[in-house]
Amino acid sequence: MKTVDIQDETSFPKDEKAVVVSCDMITAYGHGIDVCWDGIMSGRTAVADIERFSTWAFQSGSAAIVDGLKYLGDDSLVLQMFNEIFNRNSEVAPKDSALILASTKGEIDLLEKNLLSGEGDALGCNLDNLLQKVKRLAGINGEVIVVSAACASASAAIARAAAMIRSGQKDCVLVAACDSVTEFVYAGFSSLMALDKFPARPFDKSRSGLSLGEAAGFVLLMSASRAAKEGRKVLGEVRGWGLSDDANHMTGPSRTGDGLSLAITKALKSAGADEEDIGFISAHGTGTLYNDAMEIKSFKSVFNKDKPVYSIKGGLGHTMGAAGLVEMIIALRALKEKTVPPTVNFKDADDDAQGWASGSQRPVEENKCALLTNAGFSGINAALVLA
Repeated sequence: MKTVDIQDETSFPKDEKAVVVSCDMITAYGHGIDVCWDGIMSGRTAVADIERFSTWAFQSGSAAIVDGLKYLGDDSLVLQMFNEIFNRNSEVAPKDSALILASTKGEIDLLEKNLLSGEGDALGCNLDNLLQKVKRLAGINGEVIVVSAACASASAAIARAAAMIRSGQKDCVLVAACDSVTEFVYAGFSSLMALDKFPARPFDKSRSGLSLGEAAGFVLLMSASRAAKEGRKVLGEVRGWGLSDDANHMTGPSRTGDGLSLAITKALKSAGADEEDIGFISAHGTGTLYNDAMEIKSFKSVFNKDKPVYSIKGGLGHTMGAAGLVEMIIALRALKEKTVPPTVNFKDADDDAQGWASGSQRPVEENKCALLTNAGFSGINAALVLA
């Protein structure tokens, strides 16, 4: 196994901070941040039986679905979510904002519709088309970029945005992320035998796979100086980031955890932080046997002491390209509330996760940072340090 370092942003000057000034999202818990936070903190899962399409031929029959979306309608599932979000947040981003869109499959249901019924434009699912739609919805005219890095897409996009701000290339970047549960996507994960018949149980001894979920959301990042000039309320800071690739397997993570360990180490270096600065870890925590074991192994290789670890995927499913953004918003809320959320559906800790993961809420010490990790197909790893 060869670990590849795919980051060079740590050489950027650190005199300009990248801060979060606005954010919002839609998940299977509902519209907005509060309903998602409350759902996770209550220990209630949003994973339920799928009625959107037939699952008789698949490994599982459940997922975390957003209520009220029309499947194979005029607009894609992700565009319906973005319409709702930007209707609630009109003119949230300055006109000159850059835009980074993070997604794995975007409007893949447009292709499904064309193949199944012959209606619509099969080429309409191109991510560049969705990028332009989100740009119009947000009402901005700055530079636009697509980041599609499997299930690390959103965290990689946030890292890119923070690097652009810290380096002085940009002073305002809107990061939007999305993915949806469609028959094509579901069939793919089922063919990999990656789905749990029950709601996912990250870090639990009985875990046997992931639960898919869908979400869309945004975070608006600004330089601290511009945020102060515009009188913006600062919700948090992206203090550091790290990216790497296992170069190990098309879908499976490295069993050693070396790739993720490198991403975490790079993130801590970028943040100017050490082990004592990290109050808790928001893990990728998919609920698959190998991902969770790999993550715990990587945490233990970096940290000498146990850290509170949690995953939100037992609650709202694995939202794929949107996962890092949703998890960042929840981690910032956890820092604000000084409370580590429980891992939903967690009952009996795997031997490796003893003392790290928990199904209970835990306190966060004052002035601590959060570490967020994500991993994706092809072995890509991303880590963020949030304050």
